[in-house]
Amino acid sequence: MSQNTDRSFLSRSLQEFLGSDTVELSMERMQELNKLMSYYRCAMMSVVTKFNVLNEQFSLQYDRNPITGIKSRLKTLPSIMDKLERRGFPLSLESIEDNLNDVAGVRVICSFEEDVHMLSEALMQQDDIQLLERKDYIRNPKPNGYRSLHLIVSVPIFLAHEKKFMRVEIQLRTLAMDFWATLEHQLRYKKDFDLADSVQRELYTCASLSAELDQRMDGLRQLVQEQNSRENGKPASEAIRWTDQSHNLR
Repeated sequence: MSQNTDRSFLSRSLQEFLGSDTVELSMERMQELNKLMSYYRCAMMSVVTKFNVLNEQFSLQYDRNPITGIKSRLKTLPSIMDKLERRGFPLSLESIEDNLNDVAGVRVICSFEEDVHMLSEALMQQDDIQLLERKDYIRNPKPNGYRSLHLIVSVPIFLAHEKKFMRVEIQLRTLAMDFWATLEHQLRYKKDFDLADSVQRELYTCASLSAELDQRMDGLRQLVQEQNSRENGKPASEAIRWTDQSHNLR
């Protein structure tokens, strides 16, 4: 889309969402939208807190931090309306809640591939989390080489006078997976043309190299665990702290 087309689409979408009634009614609908977005923000904060707690627990249990970083984002209104429009859904608050799973998003960056599955299993054991959808692109990468574990969950938020369940998209990936995905996104972002076949092949090769790096680093992790077990008489499941203190979550 050109910049003028973007503005025209946004103007039409806003008008459809707010309606052509009185200014007071439009303001009321805008307040309802802000309230809904605050609910998504609260759900996102709840999920981030859950991962921070798990990271703290595992850092004590295994003497290392499985999480190197957590990122969160709330979809913007133009992005929400664009996605509803592209999928043929009506522009309404109800449509946002019913049809979009990724308004609130949390990305968890892990040290090792094993950590991705360990954290996802630990999260799913919590009785207030409901799993709605799971896509494992680590065991089954996308055709372009993209790897990550995607979860759509329903999480409760506790308001002054009610409990409300909201959806959050969670992406768990290793540092290598995140490095590749971030740069691949930059190369493709807002391009008005398809990348050449040679570029796509090279991207896939880089994805394969990142997968090999994860496997090698995980092998080193296991070797260090075994050495630590022999020298200190600790169970093999215990490992030294791999993550530098400067990477710990604040």
